[in-house]
Amino acid sequence: MRQLKSTSSCTIDVLAPSWTKGVLERIPEVDHIIDSPLIHKQLNIRGLWRVARLLANNYDKAILLPNSFKSALIPWLAHIPVRVGYKREGRSILLNHAITLNTQRHPLMVERFLALSESEFEFNEALYPLLTPDLLNQQELIHAYHLNLDLPIIVLCPGAEYGPAKRWPTSHYRQLATQLLAQNKQIWIMGSNKDKAIAEEIMQGITSKQITNLCGVTNLAQAVDLMALAEAVVTNDSGLMHIAAALKRPTVALFGSSSPQFTPPLYSQARVVSLNLSCSPCFKRECPLGHLKCLTDISPQHTIDELNALIRYT
Repeated sequence: MRQLKSTSSCTIDVLAPSWTKGVLERIPEVDHIIDSPLIHKQLNIRGLWRVARLLANNYDKAILLPNSFKSALIPWLAHIPVRVGYKREGRSILLNHAITLNTQRHPLMVERFLALSESEFEFNEALYPLLTPDLLNQQELIHAYHLNLDLPIIVLCPGAEYGPAKRWPTSHYRQLATQLLAQNKQIWIMGSNKDKAIAEEIMQGITSKQITNLCGVTNLAQAVDLMALAEAVVTNDSGLMHIAAALKRPTVALFGSSSPQFTPPLYSQARVVSLNLSCSPCFKRECPLGHLKCLTDISPQHTIDELNALIRYT
């Protein structure tokens, strides 16, 4: 989006699932947000047609980040003059700027998105994602949830929507939290409602009142605004990892089954912890070998050493 704004005078409206609205509202380059009718594994013809009619005659170009066939149906049905996307799922007939993916030239996912701008670019820190928190909402949340800022805040993000093969063990997170509390830090655990039980497991046996489970308490927009207050973030490879990086929070990112060579946290003060085992990255939801050593062998001490070094550096 920053590349588009810098290379042309344009309005950028984003068609996306409603749950992403909280993040999109905090991207300065986004002008308007439209709820997407796309539902995973469902065609939803009525919804596609409704949104296509809404978009018709209002846009000059559509850039498709998803690779699915049905995502290309909307701009085609809306007769948007320029329709840009990668040649996937036999959808080239719906696109008039169908691009062949060059994985050698663009190894990072973010570079592949940038290539859809159809303009020359050099990927560097100037193009790293940036989120701007809502400071008024932030203050309201601090009051509503009775949060205090007396001690430095370390945010833990123990979830990963994709599956267990991306989750550092809860026992490791518990040891990490215990050491951080002993260092006079406070802990905020963040995630969706699905991560609530994981957070409760981490907190088992910890009696300190300086640890707070915010999983399922905040929506995504609220999580963005509160995470902006963190001294640092420790996270699995997840959506919240990318939010931490886009908020310019010092981040320790734990990679197991996925690859930091494909979707790293894009911030100069982010440290990737990966053991680079011969079996990884496997990109599986669950460990196909049954041992998950790519994550279990990352010790809490290793992680806290990385975190302390990062905090000292920043």
